[in-house]
Amino acid sequence: MPSASRGLKLTIFARDDDVWNHRPLYYEIVRRARESGLSRALVLRGIEGYGADGIVHTSRLLSLSHSLPLAVVIVDTEDRIRRFVPQLSELVEEGMATLEEVEIITYAPAPG
Repeated sequence: MPSASRGLKLTIFARDDDVWNHRPLYYEIVRRARESGLSRALVLRGIEGYGADGIVHTSRLLSLSHSLPLAVVIVDTEDRIRRFVPQLSELVEEGMATLEEVEIITYAPAPG
């Protein structure tokens, strides 16, 4: 039976070629989120997008972009997300993050 609670969704917008200490930035964000005990993290690779520079990055064959957009999405309680956000200042040199209030619906098997 599903249960519902309130929380925050943190979305970090970056590029798939962003690095931190010679590793993909998204890898380090997910690793730290897990280390911090956050309940869910997901990396989504975009097929097309642009950032503050206005340059369109695309996966279309003729464009051959080496820098595709991606989003790291993390969902948990508000206090846990807010404790994690300061770590992004160390990791993200260029990009953007958003915070959104969400209703979290958790599905789990019935005890039995």
